[in-house]
Amino acid sequence: MKMIQNLFDQQLVEWPLAQRNYDALKQVRVKELEVNGIQYTVQCNPARIVSSAAKVDTQSIQARKCFLCPANLPAEQKGIPFKSSYDVLVNPFPIFPRHFTIPTKAHTDQLIAPVFMDMLDLATYMEESVVFYNGPRCGASAPDHAHFQAGNKEFLPIVQNWKELKSEQLHNCGEATLWRLTNDLRNTLVIDSPNQLDANALFHIIYNALEVAENEKEPMMNILAWVEPSKKGSAENARWVVCIFPRKSHRPSCYTAEGEANILISPASVDMGGVFITPREADFEKITANDIATILTEVCLSEKDLQQLIERIKN
Repeated sequence: MKMIQNLFDQQLVEWPLAQRNYDALKQVRVKELEVNGIQYTVQCNPARIVSSAAKVDTQSIQARKCFLCPANLPAEQKGIPFKSSYDVLVNPFPIFPRHFTIPTKAHTDQLIAPVFMDMLDLATYMEESVVFYNGPRCGASAPDHAHFQAGNKEFLPIVQNWKELKSEQLHNCGEATLWRLTNDLRNTLVIDSPNQLDANALFHIIYNALEVAENEKEPMMNILAWVEPSKKGSAENARWVVCIFPRKSHRPSCYTAEGEANILISPASVDMGGVFITPREADFEKITANDIATILTEVCLSEKDLQQLIERIKN
């Protein structure tokens, strides 16, 4: 992690855009809302308009250069390699106090099935961070280029409190256990495992049980992954934890609503993890717990669909 911290410190010295946006991040406004008994943070972050308002239709993507390809990165943006196929980059439009983007060197579609083990390896390598994946139509502003993101573990509420939320054990795969967080509008599935290979196997069971919409290349989902290290003086091993948020739609109705009903929120992994990002101050002021509940209900699987998914996983 020292190399990553050194990269972060160096980029803030040498890259004015990153320095300005991380300085601005220290001043962003936040508020807390309770949704169905679960605490959510709302962050007012104007710099994130770049992502929240990104046009991700095929025509718009084809009309612009890929901003994650090495040849198109800003001259100031430097990175360090991860494995042989990724670069760890400082994200210049941060949500986290330390926010990274980890794209593949090659220009290839955003698809999780071939690279999920890489995600677990990255969580191990960046052990102080939570690693996240946004599906092509689940908040990814670059659905044409495979990438992960990562940020401070302590920033996302679900990383801190998932064990405290009501849960139901659903399935086992070797040493990996699948839980469902109950009373949770996100209908979250959680893999908990001391064995990386078993965690990977269980993920693919879930992946294969999810439905793929017409004209889509993979099931809609957001994913968070992190490592909970072994405790000093304890026989407990390090554990991989993966939160999977199955999705049914890309954006909520408020995103395209007119007038006062319009709220510019395009939910992705960070929102699902408990921090809703509002790039416009007016949206930050007016958003309520009921709004967040409606957004989650509109974009996440229904209870009926989740139960059908669970049956397919068990079978």
